[in-house]
Amino acid sequence: MFTPATADQRFVLDHIVGIADLAATERFAAASDDVVDAVLEGVGQLAAGEWAPLLRAGDTVGAKWTPEGVVMPDGFVKAYHDYVEGGWGTIGVPEEFGGQGLPFAIQTAVLDTLGSANMGFALAPTLTVGAIEALAHHGTPDQQALYLPHLATGEWTGTMNLTEPQAGSDVGALRSTATPLGDDKWSIKGTKIYISFGDHDMAPNIVHLVLARTPGAPAGTKGISLFLVPKYRLNADGTPGDFNDVRVVSIEHKMGLHASPTCVLSFGDNDDCIGELIGGEFGGIRAMFTMMNNARLNVGLQGVQVAEAATQAAVGYALERVQSARAGSPSKESVKIVEHPDVRRMLLRMKAQTQAARALVYYAAAQVDRAALGEAGAQDRLEILTPLAKAHGTDLGNEVASLGIQVHGGMGYIEETGAAQFFRDARITPIYEGTNGIQAADLVGRKLSMANGGVFAQLIADMRAEAQDTGLIGLIDACDEIGRGMAGLDADDKLAASYPFLTMLSVATCGWLMERSGRIATGDDAFSAMKRAACAFYVAQIVPEALGLKAAATAKADVLYSVPAEAFAA
Repeated sequence: MFTPATADQRFVLDHIVGIADLAATERFAAASDDVVDAVLEGVGQLAAGEWAPLLRAGDTVGAKWTPEGVVMPDGFVKAYHDYVEGGWGTIGVPEEFGGQGLPFAIQTAVLDTLGSANMGFALAPTLTVGAIEALAHHGTPDQQALYLPHLATGEWTGTMNLTEPQAGSDVGALRSTATPLGDDKWSIKGTKIYISFGDHDMAPNIVHLVLARTPGAPAGTKGISLFLVPKYRLNADGTPGDFNDVRVVSIEHKMGLHASPTCVLSFGDNDDCIGELIGGEFGGIRAMFTMMNNARLNVGLQGVQVAEAATQAAVGYALERVQSARAGSPSKESVKIVEHPDVRRMLLRMKAQTQAARALVYYAAAQVDRAALGEAGAQDRLEILTPLAKAHGTDLGNEVASLGIQVHGGMGYIEETGAAQFFRDARITPIYEGTNGIQAADLVGRKLSMANGGVFAQLIADMRAEAQDTGLIGLIDACDEIGRGMAGLDADDKLAASYPFLTMLSVATCGWLMERSGRIATGDDAFSAMKRAACAFYVAQIVPEALGLKAAATAKADVLYSVPAEAFAA
């Protein structure tokens, strides 16, 4: 039984995001207490009533390829239409584009609830958010007028088309082409793979944003442009019209996320695929990162979503499953497994890691809003937090989903309980939208040196000013020492240390936010008691673990290259 995490979302919005501060501005004045409560309650009802009941069918039946296109399982079309009719896609979209203009942090909470109920299904609106961002920042006024109102409501969905068979993380190797036709139209030709919700039957049109090369374009990323390619070309009145020669070749047979059709798309098989340039010729990478930066926060949020779902399932099982008597108890009667110390350890760890991930991702989302308001330092803070939110958020989603299987014991390894689905669904999240290794490389290669190290130094200073636990202070100090030392390392040594350092800095940031949360949660209700316990567990047990990564975060690359590549096969 899925229950929206409304209490924790509201707590984080109040005490980590600072939603009252945002609502005090003219831009976000609509985000009053009653509106925020209504949004959280309303999307919770949709998620629990319609999206969560489809979770199992999404996994066992899944999206299906047909010659006419991808067909979703029974119930998905109606549930998606109810999402559109409820206006849930419009939450964070600016009013001038047909949205409600509420803070991005509120939109984050909406996606958190929907994805916790049904993570695969929630990929459809999540990807549409990225398409909206790209068009809002780089589209022409005509493109915005024609497409954004439909994307804002979710009536039409959006996709990102980056990857090709020979061009994954190396985007510069892509081969798709765009040939000018005149009148600002381009003939698009090529194949894209791993396109989430690249086709489905829930919307009358799908807006593909496609990276391609124009004739004579420079090699590598400098020669990439971005094109708007709808599944159906628009009629004069703006309604979907003729098919735009975008064919679904197949959908992938995946480990998880079966409710999300991951498509191979072929553009221009009949030389009749027409697109429009977005952001100017050779501006594709700049426009792509507008989509990607947004998407990376939302992928980190997927870690929160799957962790929340796995935790709820594990708690529910532990409160029902009766097994042997608790060790050391004078009673020989069997008890519910929630009474066993190791089960409590796992459940409390799941709670703590889920809440820490939510605090981190929501805190990053708040910087999006503060940057939009022109707040000094917010954009820089967002830049350094993004790799942490994406990588650590998804790492925690995988850890918590795995723990959920362990709490279920042997039943967790059986598909019928549903615990295994969360682990299978979670496993892709550290891979897509830039692998977590790429996030770590971005942190040490670009983000630490921003403003000559000033952005990193300010984050450290803010944490130091508030931290009270000696272990947390020690971790912050270690992060400071290692981070400042990165400037003197060569590229290989930086990359060798990058992932453990990212984890250390992520845990320090989460520890800072969790310690604050524990001090604030002073109520005598069950939520406050659990919040205090989760925060105390995080600071006492998880923070010291991160400090143990210091040796790995200071190791040199020669350890990794002490044997030739062929020796790995020994």
